[in-house]
Amino acid sequence: MSQRPAGLLRNTDFVRLWTAETISQFGSQVSGLAIPLIAATLLQVTPFEFGLLATIQFLPFILLSLPAGVWVDRLRRRPILIVGDLGRAVALVSIPIAFALGDLTIWQLYIVGFIVGCLTVFFDVAYQSYLPALVERDELVEGNSKLEISRSAAAVVGPGFTGLVIGLIGAATAVIFDVVSFVLSAFFIWRIRRVETDPKLTATGEPAEPGLGMRREVAEGLRYVLGNRYLRSIAACTGTSNLFFNMMGAILILYAVREIGIGAAGIGFVISIGALGFLAGAFLANRIATRIGVGPTIVITAFASFPAALLIAAAPAAYAIPLFVLAFIIEGVAQVVYNINQVSFRQAITPGRMQGRMNATMRFVVWGTIPIGSLLGGALGGIIGLHETIWLAAIGQVIPFLFVLFSPVRGIGAMPAPSDDDAPDPRPGPGLGAGPMAGDPDATAPG
Repeated sequence: MSQRPAGLLRNTDFVRLWTAETISQFGSQVSGLAIPLIAATLLQVTPFEFGLLATIQFLPFILLSLPAGVWVDRLRRRPILIVGDLGRAVALVSIPIAFALGDLTIWQLYIVGFIVGCLTVFFDVAYQSYLPALVERDELVEGNSKLEISRSAAAVVGPGFTGLVIGLIGAATAVIFDVVSFVLSAFFIWRIRRVETDPKLTATGEPAEPGLGMRREVAEGLRYVLGNRYLRSIAACTGTSNLFFNMMGAILILYAVREIGIGAAGIGFVISIGALGFLAGAFLANRIATRIGVGPTIVITAFASFPAALLIAAAPAAYAIPLFVLAFIIEGVAQVVYNINQVSFRQAITPGRMQGRMNATMRFVVWGTIPIGSLLGGALGGIIGLHETIWLAAIGQVIPFLFVLFSPVRGIGAMPAPSDDDAPDPRPGPGLGAGPMAGDPDATAPG
């Protein structure tokens, strides 16, 4: 399929989805900082109560990801997105209301955090599964790149904007910005006009067979991902990378402050400038994959986390800030290019009826290592030392890319055609393999 001159900007439904995501991402930057500040400053909670807030917000991603995938495959995705947005708006608006009435407590923040987390799980799984219904196969990388630009821009601009808003009107009142962003996001998603295929009907319009039941459908999703040699390798790569990344991340600020001597201003500078790497990666993802192939792009960017981590571990105190900035930029570019391409590839090869469970299973597997890495980082930091743990995590980052290097992933050329069967290991489509397949003018050889 030839590339359209204006790309996805001519796809009105995609532009509406992109607009919704952009507004929501900037709004979420506000509540992401405001809610912890409410707990720390207005409610004066204990360290344990403060840590419990983050745990409760993350808990739904472990508990609900797999069943959410089943429901996303059973229902149309657009209504799930709208309900997810409006539900989060209702939950969050209770915070400024309770604050105005003088009744805000940490228990309300726990409840709101859990509800928002649950709705976010369903929204995120439906969101990743909905994109292939709006764009063509050869536009998935471009679509994910544009969506990532919004997330990256919010990460760069959001903290400064959020600090200004909270300083002017207070943390509790600032949450209203996120409430409004969710309402606007729901409006733009509601405006999408492309009709989804009803999951209750087959491709010929006949009623589909009844579901297997929650447990069996969850198991089917697990078998699909773990039985697919491409998805299995990507899951192992991403999961181990998250393990070592969070092992370092759990103690990095503590290490920077106590052993390197970087102050709050220096840490803020490193994070802000380093975030530019995420934005650059969003712009480069499609170009790199087009030039060298999807598979080589995934392998190279998975490896890039290793030298980035080594820069942090080896940085002397005198040059820590510039080396940390360089490491954050390298990691930002690599992480975003990797994610855009591997997510687009996953979407491309997965049948529509399995999109929800595939995305949910991948998220369950690769996010399940995050708390393990954080716990390991904190425990080892106290046992063997902060710098020693940083080194251990940095060296461990050489492991993840091996899972995709020694797998069929490295041979992926162009984005493959969707799989029409339900086999756990779909055969390669056009562009999968060492080079172009005969009869497919769009396939490109890697390298």
